[in-house]
Order: sequence, then C-alpha cells, then structure tokens
Amino acid sequence: MTLALGALVGAAVDVGFSRPRQAAVALVTFAVVAALVAGSAALAYRWYFRAEIPEGVTGLIGVSVVALYLNTTSLGSVAVGDNPALLAPESVFFNLVSLGVAAVMAPVGRYAGDRLAVDVFALSGAKQLDGELSGVVRAVGRFTAVTIPPADEIGDMDTYDPVSPEKKAELAETTLLFPRKLSEAALRERLVARLKEEYGVGYVDVDLDADGTVDYFAVGSRAAGLGPTLAPGSAAVAVSADPPNNATVGDTVQLWRDDPELERVATGELRGVAGDAVTVALDESDAERLTDEGGYRVVTLPAEPQADREFASLLRNADETMASVTVAAGSDLDGSTVGEVGAVVAAVRPAEGSVQPIPPRSYTFDAGDLVYLVGRPDAIRRFETAAAASDEAGGSGGSNGRASAAERDAELDDGDGIASTDGGDDRDGSDPPVGGTQRS
Repeated sequence: MTLALGALVGAAVDVGFSRPRQAAVALVTFAVVAALVAGSAALAYRWYFRAEIPEGVTGLIGVSVVALYLNTTSLGSVAVGDNPALLAPESVFFNLVSLGVAAVMAPVGRYAGDRLAVDVFALSGAKQLDGELSGVVRAVGRFTAVTIPPADEIGDMDTYDPVSPEKKAELAETTLLFPRKLSEAALRERLVARLKEEYGVGYVDVDLDADGTVDYFAVGSRAAGLGPTLAPGSAAVAVSADPPNNATVGDTVQLWRDDPELERVATGELRGVAGDAVTVALDESDAERLTDEGGYRVVTLPAEPQADREFASLLRNADETMASVTVAAGSDLDGSTVGEVGAVVAAVRPAEGSVQPIPPRSYTFDAGDLVYLVGRPDAIRRFETAAAASDEAGGSGGSNGRASAAERDAELDDGDGIASTDGGDDRDGSDPPVGGTQRS
C-alpha cells in the first residue's frame, strides 16, 4: 500500500517538461479541473445570492485547487520517504505554468457556470434574473425576457424627481421573465407594475417590442410630502389652535383670532392636525397675515366635496400625467383627429376661438391648437413628437410639458375650465410658441 502510494505521488511530483506527453496531460487536467471548480462555484453563488460571482473569487478558487493538489502531492512524497527536488528549476517552472493555466481557465469556467445557472433558473420558472440569457433558451423558453438597459442608458423622466444612481445601478441589466403569450400592451403593464412593486420606482416610461426588446427606458421617483399638493400661490402654515373634534383633512376652515378682539384672519383648507398644532393650506397673502403670537380658533365650514381636488388627488397617485402641447404647422398631428391619439384630450384651445372642453373624437387638429392632455408619459411623449414641426421630428419634439406631482395638484380651474400654467398663463390671450409644450 505504501509503495503504491509512493509510486503515485512520485509520478505526480516528477512530472516536468522533460516528459512532454505527461506534462501536457497534467496541464490539460489542471485546466479542466480549474474550469469545473470555478464553474461550480459560479453556479452555486448564482443560486444562493441571485447575483454574479466576483471574478477574483473564481480566479482564487481555480488557482487554489491546483496549488492544493501540488502541495498535497509534494507533502505526500515527503511523508513516504522520498526526497523530491521541489526547488529544482524544472519543478518550479512547471508549477508556475500549472498555476498560470488555472488562472486563465477559471474565468472561462466562471462565465460558463454563470450562464448555465441563468438558463437553468429561467427554464425552472424563475421570474427575475440578473444576467443575459442564451439565444437557445430565449428561443425555446416559454417566456419573454425583458432586460433593463445599463445604468448609463436609463433616462430621467422630465418634470419628475430623478431616481438615485444607486437605484439605477440596482435596475441595470436585470432580466425579468414574463409569460410568452402576453400582448405588447399587457407585457408593458406587467413590467411597469413589477418595477414599481419590487424596486420602489415611482414612475416608468418604457417602449417595448413584441419580443421584449427595450427601445426606450426612463424612470422617475414619486414626490411625497405636503409641498407637492399645494397649488401655485398658496402656502401651508402650522398654527397653534384648537380644532373641532369633527374636523378632518380636506375640510374648509376659517382661522379666527380673539385677542384683542374677535377677528377672522384667513380661510383655507385643513391639511393636518397633531395635538394643538394645525396645518392649514391658504393663499400666500393670507399666510402673511398670520403671526406667531398667541393661538387661533379653527371653525369648520360646511362644504360640498370638491371635484377638482378629488381629481388632482387621484391623478397624483396614478400613472397618468397632464401636459399641454401646441400643434405645429406641417407636423404629423396637423390634420389628424382626436380619436387617433393615444392620450385623453381634455380640451383644445384653437389659435383663434374659444376653448373646446372634451372635444369629440372627430375633431381635427389644426396648426396652432393648444391641446390639453391626460395620459401616460409614453403616450404624451409620442404626442409631442407627432405635434412637432417636420424639421424637428427627429428631435425630442419640443420641451417636455408633463406635470410633476407638485404641478398636478395645482388648481385645475383658472376660470375657463383649463389648467393654468406656471409663468405662462394663457388667460391674457397670447398664443404659446408653435410646436412647444407647456407645463400644466
């Protein structure tokens, strides 16, 4: 037994380039072992962590396996009484070449193992992958794979708060799997829903092909807090007061001061109550009349539900947004009808004439029409492109006028039933620039 072990160990240690055939067999064996071990490590890492194993880890594993074998055989030869020439130049050179071969083959095994893991998980019914599927699996699989673009190709949605670079890096190059028989519209809806639910993204603007190829991808974060719900020209003020027990958020209230005499100071909307602190949204001119001296009394007024406030509140949490787009002469939209567009046309202000709220589907757009839209960001983006002049069709179609969460909660009625604009009010009768997009 000892002699057999000694013969085996001695044969392993004595391999060198003086014996070309044995050296070649040994190096090929080391290369295969290093690749298999690195591939197995990549597959196990992908299965456990759902991510790609770092390249340095697989390189270290592949080299360590070969080094462990060489050290074990050398120590075994010493244990059986042999005196191998461990420090001989030929042995040292062979060992270095062996380690080099292992270092080269480990990344190959890592790539193969990771791709195999991604394909196996895809075929086993996984819903999300972080890696690229092979062409064969894409062809025979019972799913549609949607791969998010790299982080530098993920755009920001205009007028929405940008998503953090960390969130974009988390999304980048992730592959999401969906049933193959979904229609293009259903595939988009499921993709948007999953990105919102699983990644906490507020808004998604994406264009998809039927095979899941992403042509355009942009994200935005959902605005939170009290500020985005305030209309232009209003402010939110916290005052010390004693609100009625039946006062609820959204009630119309009056602020009264009883020192030195009873006086009504302002009228606003109740936004929050915390103990003796009451937050009221009111006009900026009324807010300037409030002081920090003394407290106030809050009187709740009977009021019917405000349809505009309810609409703004619902729109703030919806995927749809608002925009106003001017139709340019010679654009693709010039001469088309309301029924042909993919967004809801709330109203149209012709270049000459009065506003037409909720125009019929047969209404024909003319150059200079200011169109007020409600729709998804991708639908509005396509509308902007179609409304741009022919020489601008290859560009962005004018500046984006989609309203942010703050602007969508602005007062919707400016006297003619149309949302007013910040810094660009149309009530003076002036026409907006042809082909441009205004923020609503």
